[in-house]
Amino acid sequence: MLHGWGMGLGWIIGLVVLVAIVWLISQALDKNNNPAMPEKSALGILKERYARGEIDKQEFDDRKKDLM
Repeated sequence: MLHGWGMGLGWIIGLVVLVAIVWLISQALDKNNNPAMPEKSALGILKERYARGEIDKQEFDDRKKDLM
């Protein structure tokens, strides 16, 4: 009765659903690239290592001077 017009556009709905599913999956897998958690700078990592006692004051100062 509709002469095929009703089913002719059905593939668009399927395509939209497929794109939405792929987008949702990509968002779920992309949790590791959270922009709210910026990468640490070299100086920040150096300060953390000094605070944990992994390096002494002399090594901290030498490496800090190299970074600056």
